[in-house]
Amino acid sequence: MKNTGCKRLFKLALALALTGCAGNPAVKTDSPYHNHATTIPDQALPYQAQNITGTYANSLPLKNFIRHMVLEHHFSESYLNSLFSKAKRLNYVIRLETPPPYHGPKPTHPKVGGWTRYRKQFITEAHINNGVAFWSNNADAIQKASVTYGVDPEYIVAIIGIETFFGRNVGKTRTFDALTTLAFDTQRRAKFFTSELENFLLMTREEGYEPLKPVGSWAGAMGLGQFMPSSFRSLAVDFNNDGHRNLWDKFDAIGSVANYFSHSGWQNNMPVAEKIKGYSGGSTIELSAKKGSEYWRVHPNFKVIKKYNNSDKYAMAVHQLAQAIKQRRL
Repeated sequence: MKNTGCKRLFKLALALALTGCAGNPAVKTDSPYHNHATTIPDQALPYQAQNITGTYANSLPLKNFIRHMVLEHHFSESYLNSLFSKAKRLNYVIRLETPPPYHGPKPTHPKVGGWTRYRKQFITEAHINNGVAFWSNNADAIQKASVTYGVDPEYIVAIIGIETFFGRNVGKTRTFDALTTLAFDTQRRAKFFTSELENFLLMTREEGYEPLKPVGSWAGAMGLGQFMPSSFRSLAVDFNNDGHRNLWDKFDAIGSVANYFSHSGWQNNMPVAEKIKGYSGGSTIELSAKKGSEYWRVHPNFKVIKKYNNSDKYAMAVHQLAQAIKQRRL
């Protein structure tokens, strides 16, 4: 890239438009997932608008949010006005976040066979075989992450398998639209999603992402490991040392999942769970299977998996897929 005087002046103008006071240089990446989180191109026109237009033009909560971002984080008001003028309200996101109310009797017991049905989604031949292939194709990164962060490699692989089928299903919803919709058009977790929108904007500034480009789940989770923006900012790592954290890149995603587990208290080479004959109190969980309840004694590492997703069924699926992939790979 040539460093002509005109280009230097343009970059400075772009940076000031984005942040109000702090520079935000574009960062290049050779990731195969680059299209999911394109960095700001040299020829991009700065966002500038005196007022908000479009869907959220009359949203007082949004105006208050913009004021907060300007005062607290020194964003340019004209930049945010222009950015949110491009936001789209996603009705399907609203429906997913606010399902219709249930008026029937409150169930007293879990639905019989719930664990069996859940397990069938993830403990499949396709998941196991693709997990083995993913491990083989990324063996160096997985081994490095395991050693660096002290996390058993099969669990790094299993998380990525369950979250995005090893990178095949990272989501297609524009993250900016999803978080804007969830923050200003829903009630149940509006405070949480407003915070995630704040973290998303900070993330795009810190990493040089063009904020309208990243895509992910309808709830704002991103990359192979499906990190929310707050987790991205605190736990994502630049594992390929290119100066840029990119969870759509396999190397960075592998390192970031391992770092997440490490920060959550993972104990390397320690047990996760074992099946027992009956409920014994304490660290026992019950899972409803079609042929009767299953009882499992769980250990601290099981609880670490639940910090990724606070569900016994989720954590058990991760555990069983990890073990199945490990056995198939031997």
